[in-house]
Amino acid sequence: MATNLYICYFGVQEPLVQTQVLPYLREIQKDGIEVSLLTFEPARKVGKAVNRKERKRELEAIRQELAAEGISWDWLTYHKRLSVLATAYDILCGSVFVWNRLRKKHIDVLHGRVHIPVLMAAIARKCSRQKPKLLFDIRGFFPEEYTDAGRWAENGLIFRSAKRVEKWLLRVSDGFVVLTEKAREILFPESLEGGWEAQGRPVEVIPCCVDIDRIGSADEGRRTEMRERLGIGDRRVIAYVGSFGGWYMTDEMLEFFQAAHKADPTVFAMILTQREPEKIAENLKKRGFADDDLIVASVAPGEIAGYLAAADLAISFIKACYSKQSSSPTKIAEYLAAGLPIISNGGVGDLDELITGERVGTILNGFSEADYLDAVAQIDALMLDSGLAAHCKSVARKRFDLASVAGERYRRVYRRLLGVENARK
Repeated sequence: MATNLYICYFGVQEPLVQTQVLPYLREIQKDGIEVSLLTFEPARKVGKAVNRKERKRELEAIRQELAAEGISWDWLTYHKRLSVLATAYDILCGSVFVWNRLRKKHIDVLHGRVHIPVLMAAIARKCSRQKPKLLFDIRGFFPEEYTDAGRWAENGLIFRSAKRVEKWLLRVSDGFVVLTEKAREILFPESLEGGWEAQGRPVEVIPCCVDIDRIGSADEGRRTEMRERLGIGDRRVIAYVGSFGGWYMTDEMLEFFQAAHKADPTVFAMILTQREPEKIAENLKKRGFADDDLIVASVAPGEIAGYLAAADLAISFIKACYSKQSSSPTKIAEYLAAGLPIISNGGVGDLDELITGERVGTILNGFSEADYLDAVAQIDALMLDSGLAAHCKSVARKRFDLASVAGERYRRVYRRLLGVENARK
């Protein structure tokens, strides 16, 4: 049986790991791969700020749950203070852990999610006699994401250092995963046909996928139940799921809600966010929303589908910068799986082609009030088709299904790495 070690620089309880790491590992298992996971748990949860015994029991319970699924889980402490120095220390600790694992156990594939875990794996492999395959799950353009978000100076020392590391990782890795066709065109244009880059290494495009059956199971009864619970009757519900700030265009999205509500006072704003919900609610109230015109809440990932069942359309405004060409927002898959048409800005990943090509929403022409209302009018035109919700769900299944898209493609790149499938033509 082939074995892997998946390295992720997040905590196992983070929503991202729960929705975008563990489900993928379960899919990889289906090809008989023995999977193991290394995560980095925030120090605040294992330090003096909480009961250490209680935290230890909690982690042990998680370990046993994952073990029951056949997933072996280990974790190291994530350090945040002193920023770059803390990350460097974590890279050292992670590299030593992986090196030790390679000394004690045969590993066929080291699978790193984003640059930092891949760096740990590459260092460990370089120092080890065992030479497993290295899968670089690139996800996004990491150095550029930090400069686009204003966290690193453009062409500053940290950015230039990260780009040098990235160049080395691209050279020593044995296979790659990117989120969008745009990213593939930029990094591995030779792989457009056949899925192999110039040096014969496999490349897969795997967008952020979701469990379509779980989200799409929302029926009219569930919609009615959630609407009664929220007290929104037959009002038009516009949803947004996700963060604010950084690449996410907070002001523009709030302006959109304001314009839509001004034009149609029955509009109800549904915002599900983990980041400062009170602040967002207050901002909307300053823009004319009453208490019963909105819900801004932090909900568990498993509850999102229930809320989206009550919505009529959804929005996603993300800064159209260079790094976002590699972005595949999970919210897009969730919206479509819930049967919701989407209003988005252009220039983000493959969204232009998806939304216009599949006719599942509209792309904004700009960020004025007139542009917002024009987008709503275009959604109204699409909604004249009574089959729009079913169409959105079918597009979600075709392009973002956890099993038939993500699972199948991850298993294929593993087979190619392991030499089980040498289909280069």
